[in-house]
Amino acid sequence: MIELRTPRQIEEMRPAGRFVASVLTALQDKADVGVNLLELDALAHSMIREAGAESCYIDYHPSFGASPFGKVLCTSVNDAVLHGLPFDYDLQDGDLVSVDFAASVDGWVADSAVSFVVGTPREGDLELIATTAKALDAAISWARPGNRLGDISNAIGEVAREAGLSVNLQFGGHGVGRTMHGDPHVPNDGRPGRGLRLKPGLVIAIEPWFLQTTNQIYTDPDGWTLRSEDGSRGAHSEHTVAITDEGPLVLTARD
Repeated sequence: MIELRTPRQIEEMRPAGRFVASVLTALQDKADVGVNLLELDALAHSMIREAGAESCYIDYHPSFGASPFGKVLCTSVNDAVLHGLPFDYDLQDGDLVSVDFAASVDGWVADSAVSFVVGTPREGDLELIATTAKALDAAISWARPGNRLGDISNAIGEVAREAGLSVNLQFGGHGVGRTMHGDPHVPNDGRPGRGLRLKPGLVIAIEPWFLQTTNQIYTDPDGWTLRSEDGSRGAHSEHTVAITDEGPLVLTARD
């Protein structure tokens, strides 16, 4: 069921958005060559406790997950692109890292993701990260009353095609509110002018993710981490966005 939020409720969601943004900023600052993925998860866990927030991940167990997630953070490295389960791994020079984080503050959820390189970057990795960020910005620009959900999806797909990338439609954006995942589903490609008409009060997570040379993925033996079928690298950008009469409001904007 699609739920629309009142202006007051959207204001009440701002603290969750600010908190999620602050955690991602702290994690990107912390991540460096030699830092263990479990250290990043521990930092996020500590910030959750200090803020009196709640994790959306630790007990999360959807049908596609092998077991309850058990961590508070998704850390996807190199050929992993989504749902990366943190494990005992020290980041290496040149690793492409995607960090996805969602939390609830005072009963409202925000969800966001960022990709970056630790140490010496490869040019192709920087281009891929920039393309996901460009696709996210393009999609957000269409998140206005009167437009259609297909306009948001098409904006993502157009950026991917311009960059010579193919799009996987198995996982995409989603509604956000009292829970992390709700209606509507927001595909990362679509037809403009089609689908749900956007109305003020709709709050969605928009999350383009791309792989360098494929759109096919498989699930790692850990039962969660999604990796590219051909070993190519992936990147992921995400924001929680409220559609308002004044235009898109990015609740998880980072300074």
